[in-house]
Amino acid sequence: MLRVLLVNDTPKQVGRLRTALVLAGCEVVEEVTSALMIPRRVSDLKADVVIIDTESPSRDVLEQICVVTQDEPRPIVMVSEDKQPAAIKAAIKAGVSAYVVEDIDQHRLGAVLEVAQARFEQDQALLSQIREAEMKLSERKTVERAKGILMQLREMNEGEAYHAMRKMAMDRNIRIIDVAQKLLAMNELLA
Repeated sequence: MLRVLLVNDTPKQVGRLRTALVLAGCEVVEEVTSALMIPRRVSDLKADVVIIDTESPSRDVLEQICVVTQDEPRPIVMVSEDKQPAAIKAAIKAGVSAYVVEDIDQHRLGAVLEVAQARFEQDQALLSQIREAEMKLSERKTVERAKGILMQLREMNEGEAYHAMRKMAMDRNIRIIDVAQKLLAMNELLA
């Protein structure tokens, strides 16, 4: 059963949406009316999905979505009356997984939630790959800098410098990046 935090950012009642969620087999853990409450309530309630009902995504709502996306990532569905491409793009950029214009039909609600979860999982996988690639690139740059220091100080060629670092890493049972970081730190200390 999906735990849903329902956010009503409109002057209207969202009773129909709440009823549709319950009929779709979801548990509405809470309904909040202030965008500023979204990050704290997501964290406290451990909601699986956030659904935001809004006439048009305000700056406050978008900012709070960014906070949730950064601190407590969750699939977020936005139901809005705003069809403007700029509003849709801003919501997606903030972290919305599914943007639905007008009301969600009770019969489509399950599919919308599944799409939002699938999109969220794909986005999280891509973010993980990006972070991993950035970390590897950073490590590679560190190793290259350390090789450069060895090449300069010990008059080694690139292969010899790499081999020396690799041998030290293997002898001490540590990663080559650790050797490179220690070498850079030592060089900085002695400089």
